[in-house]
Amino acid sequence: MNKEHHIIIDEVVKLLRGGNAHIGLKDALEKLPADARGDKPAKLPYSIWQLVEHIRIAQWDMVQFCADQNHESPNWPDDYWPKETAPKDDAAWHDSLKQIDSDLEEFIELFKKEDIYKPLGHGSGQSILREALQIADHNAYHTSEIIVIRRLQGNWPL
Repeated sequence: MNKEHHIIIDEVVKLLRGGNAHIGLKDALEKLPADARGDKPAKLPYSIWQLVEHIRIAQWDMVQFCADQNHESPNWPDDYWPKETAPKDDAAWHDSLKQIDSDLEEFIELFKKEDIYKPLGHGSGQSILREALQIADHNAYHTSEIIVIRRLQGNWPL
């Protein structure tokens, strides 16, 4: 690998972990009161729990798409959004966050070892670089929604 290739990989990994121009998911959820997880402010379609679960499901799907040529994605949009506005308990909340972290690390390891430009053999032209940028973009978008909800709840900034 040449120097430029390493620079791209390093920068994309930074972006996946939270970027340089925006706050990451972990920081957006820091000190979130447990009772705020399921609160859905007026005129907004989702709670923080629903956004976190959506991030988990969508990211998992993208990781599995890259890792497993036989992966079948959930049905869009129904299977990507939880119906419940709040987690059933603290364990469900922590399990979701743990899976987001572990799936992201799995993807980063895959990203570092693959030809990032080569189309995936089982896709329709997608490369692992495209999927990395999509994960980063998707997670950043929904992380910003979490921050907006926290602002409306009155528990932001920290």
